[in-house]
Amino acid sequence: MSPSVVVFDYGSGNIRSVERALQRAGAEVEVTSDFDDALNCDGLVLPGVGAFAACMAGIRAARGDQIVGRRLAGGRPVLGICVGMQVMFDHGVEHGVDTEGLAEWPGVVDQLRAPVLPHMGWNTVEAASGSTLFRGVEDERFYFVHSYGVRSWDLVVHGKTMPPQVTWSTHGEPFVAAVENGPLAATQFHPEKSGDAGAVLLANWIATLT
Repeated sequence: MSPSVVVFDYGSGNIRSVERALQRAGAEVEVTSDFDDALNCDGLVLPGVGAFAACMAGIRAARGDQIVGRRLAGGRPVLGICVGMQVMFDHGVEHGVDTEGLAEWPGVVDQLRAPVLPHMGWNTVEAASGSTLFRGVEDERFYFVHSYGVRSWDLVVHGKTMPPQVTWSTHGEPFVAAVENGPLAATQFHPEKSGDAGAVLLANWIATLT
């Protein structure tokens, strides 16, 4: 039986393209904002496109912050994509507006320092050692569309070492391209737009749900 995956519909993101990519990768997919369905599925996907503040407003209005928090507290998998990754950090700063994120990871999302923005197109990544998501596609390119990102990772927070596997990419300067942290994983790039490499990455994630 295929794992059940909910693509959380809070009014932002490439919902249908993500749905189709997950189906092709072997999941039984539902697009919904239903609280119970999102809480109880095998895997939850949080997409996101646009401004950090707008995405956070939509997530909170749909009680997505509660769903993500409860799932992770119970060790149930969540995958964030693009702004769906960015909101997992402490806060985001865009156009002078500082917005609180879900604070699952330490860090600030702000504008990349690069000669050309947005960062749009295919780019390589430096996959974290032992990565599950990137198994078999460590040397492939993935598709990015963003102007903001996390440019540093503080491995020690409140005196405790943070163990996540962090994958990096570079556009003007290094930025976080993906994070894997127990039940919580996320990518700054769009796996649903990343061809065969993205399909493998999604299949790798789905395989962790069984």
